[in-house]
Amino acid sequence: MEHNILLSIMLGILCSFLFIHSYAQESTSDTPEGYWKVVDNITGQPKSIIKIWQTRHHELKGKVIKVFTQEAGSQRCTACQGKLYNQPLLGLTILSGLQLTYPHQWGQGKLLNPENGKIYSCTLRTTDHGNKLTVRNYMGLPYFGRAEIWERVDLLS
Repeated sequence: MEHNILLSIMLGILCSFLFIHSYAQESTSDTPEGYWKVVDNITGQPKSIIKIWQTRHHELKGKVIKVFTQEAGSQRCTACQGKLYNQPLLGLTILSGLQLTYPHQWGQGKLLNPENGKIYSCTLRTTDHGNKLTVRNYMGLPYFGRAEIWERVDLLS
């Protein structure tokens, strides 16, 4: 009987460790921090890779680290205005101000669309165990915006 009790305790401890380990893995993969491939909704071709990181003020930011298109003039933000006009796309910060609003969701942010130079309000939501990122940009109410799905990429492989 003591053997069964000891076996039950050991099994309980093992299950606890497995649960804690799987929870820790899920919570780190569900963050938008990392590298994301942006795909053109019409052609299905990759447009860019965005690096998202968290600042010391717990704000998410994102910048362009790779541009796939080779079209003339597409390497600079020619549609942007003010100090962003004609800035190189490579290294350009396009996401800012995002704060955690709900589990797996960030809001109150801004998204620069280098194709038209407009700055939109935006929200982010991780899905598919952190492998996909729904980026919703809008003016006014989020319901009237547009959503894109970005795919997480591993730059080390």
